[in-house]
Amino acid sequence: MKVVTLSNLPPELARIIRRKAKEKETSVNRTVISLLAEALGAGGKREKPLHHDLDALAGSWTREEASAFERTLARQRPIAPDLWK
Repeated sequence: MKVVTLSNLPPELARIIRRKAKEKETSVNRTVISLLAEALGAGGKREKPLHHDLDALAGSWTREEASAFERTLARQRPIAPDLWK
């Protein structure tokens, strides 16, 4: 089996991996392999679908960007009465 060494792993990512390993009651190594297989679509059955529509955007906007988006949506939502005649 091939050995891969990761260096400069961001602390937040390391915390997430350790937490997932603890939740699954498995080793960090096995958790990393599972997460890689899931993300790459390898290893058969995945727990979750690979894509979830716009999930990548969730929590990524600033308040100003979110407000601008909401304003744009609000302008598109009114129904034109003449279209419903």
